[in-house]
Amino acid sequence: MRFSDGFLSEIRDRVPISAVVGLRVTWDRKKTNAPRGDFWACCPFHGEKSPSFHCEDRKGRYHCFGCGVSGDHFRFLTDLDGMTFPEAVERIAEMAGVPMPARDAHEERREKERASLTDVMELATKFFEDRLQSADGARARAYLRDRGLTPATQQTFRLGFAPDSRNALKEFLASKGIEKVQMEACGLTVFEDVPVSYDRFRDRIMFPIPDSRGRIIAFGGRAMSAEVSAKYLNSPETELFHKGNVLYNFARARKALQKGGAVIAVEGYMDVIALAQAGFDNAVAPLGTALTENQLELLWRMSGEPVLCFDGDKAGLKAAYRAADMVLPLVAPGHTARFALLPEGKDPDDLVKGEGPEAFRTVLTAARPLSELVWMRETSGGVFDTPERRAELEKTLRELTGRIKDESVRYHYQQEMRERVLSFFGNQRGRQQGQGERGKGSFGKGGERGQWNKGGAGAAAGRFAVSESLARSAMVKRAGGIMPLREAALVVALVNHPALIDENFDHVEKLDLSHGELRQLHTVLIDAMAHGEANTREAVVAAIERASCAEMWERAVALARRTRQWTALEDAAIEDARDAFAQALHLHRSARTLHKELKQAEAALATDPTDENYRHLVEIQAQFHDVQATEALIEGFGVSSGRGGRN
Repeated sequence: MRFSDGFLSEIRDRVPISAVVGLRVTWDRKKTNAPRGDFWACCPFHGEKSPSFHCEDRKGRYHCFGCGVSGDHFRFLTDLDGMTFPEAVERIAEMAGVPMPARDAHEERREKERASLTDVMELATKFFEDRLQSADGARARAYLRDRGLTPATQQTFRLGFAPDSRNALKEFLASKGIEKVQMEACGLTVFEDVPVSYDRFRDRIMFPIPDSRGRIIAFGGRAMSAEVSAKYLNSPETELFHKGNVLYNFARARKALQKGGAVIAVEGYMDVIALAQAGFDNAVAPLGTALTENQLELLWRMSGEPVLCFDGDKAGLKAAYRAADMVLPLVAPGHTARFALLPEGKDPDDLVKGEGPEAFRTVLTAARPLSELVWMRETSGGVFDTPERRAELEKTLRELTGRIKDESVRYHYQQEMRERVLSFFGNQRGRQQGQGERGKGSFGKGGERGQWNKGGAGAAAGRFAVSESLARSAMVKRAGGIMPLREAALVVALVNHPALIDENFDHVEKLDLSHGELRQLHTVLIDAMAHGEANTREAVVAAIERASCAEMWERAVALARRTRQWTALEDAAIEDARDAFAQALHLHRSARTLHKELKQAEAALATDPTDENYRHLVEIQAQFHDVQATEALIEGFGVSSGRGGRN
């Protein structure tokens, strides 16, 4: 049913969005400011322990800074409760005390027809379930048993069996009073180009496909005979079912996500079911096709960073690359994806069955960010030994990142790719020079052993000493409470330009600071934001003073002035402050991540002094050097000279 914009606006205006959301969440007393219509709670769409779900009556919107979901009154009810849009409108109208407009007769008739079709699909589902437990279903039960699916799992997913008959389902439905046209409308019979219609699914294990409310809208059938050309067969497009808009197991996965975690997208029904049996209830799958943009939107409704899981073979890797190309233009703050690549020749079903749930958790933990997958595709196996080839790589990366629609994300992707290119080509030149100086004969198979060719504990100690020295030079000394320059500049910029807090809230909230005083100032910042006291610089400074942190703040400002970090100071233009802050934040996050990876690589080499661990350590060291060099260059001129910076 269609509703006029005026009617929708009227009922939205009459009902505060906090009244709708408040029925499903408990507001956080510390961060909520009810008189101002500013509310915070733990997100109902994903499990969390600290409130990052924000609801603002003035705007009539909600947004979660953790998983990225956002919307209005109607979106909240359709996404969380699985209501249809008309049902959500009716609920809000009831709360507003406004009568619903007269229904359109044609649309009402279509809704009744759709409702009747779901009744037909439910009858068909029960028929297939019963036949699986009958004598006809013995082979199907044996197959499912061999695949390791328990009876409880089969019942949970309502698996069934379509007998090898042209008319079994058709005759059953007819006996229940279902008309021929309804069977055809549900896609249960084949009726085109044949004199007499017949059952579409025959001699197949049946997988009912539910919609977001758990109603069966389609089927997938797995052939029992090896001679059938189509191993898997889905229902055709119908009034109920549009394949590109549906994810298998969507409703169950969304419910499971309330306990926490990210949604996992795998390739098929059996993968979803096997993972659910192994304890991963948050898995979904597209229906026999590559992931579509509409399905990606469904994933983002559940989780801001879904994990896309692909089989560990060449076809799986190609599918991952195709998905990356589809996702890349659509990424936005809070909306991205990670890519989990399974071991060679394994799918999720094989992995959990052969090696257990922990093996799959390991795969999920190692999931790669989208940016890393794009980089891997463009550089894996490539030889960039000439200026032309290097220029071609840079051009390709510029074109790829240029497709990103969101301006802020596009900027950060382009910045990261520039840094990767600099690091990559620098490492290549370093290796080539090393080979030229030392001669090929002094290297092992990997071409990187050099003076470490003796191996053993002495070699490991030498390698560790090099890495330890690098770590000491890279980290700012903390003796006497010295503030790290970059951290101080970040905090000073946030206080002097509070707009940066709101623009970068997700990163600011999780800012990893090493210095105790700066951590205290950061806590004051977040609390001020939560209580609506971070709208102006004066308000933030007042909050700092109330928290007895004024001396810390003065030390941070003095450091920024002394080291000429002009873009962080009060009189800098917001455009300059924004650019410099983004650059400094990126460097800070990169340095903190690399420092952790460096420590892990050192520990791995100390316990297992292999060439592989050494090469990994050298790679981390090179990346660390690149970040240091970039940071030193920037700090030499201030965080950024800016468009109006001082000299």
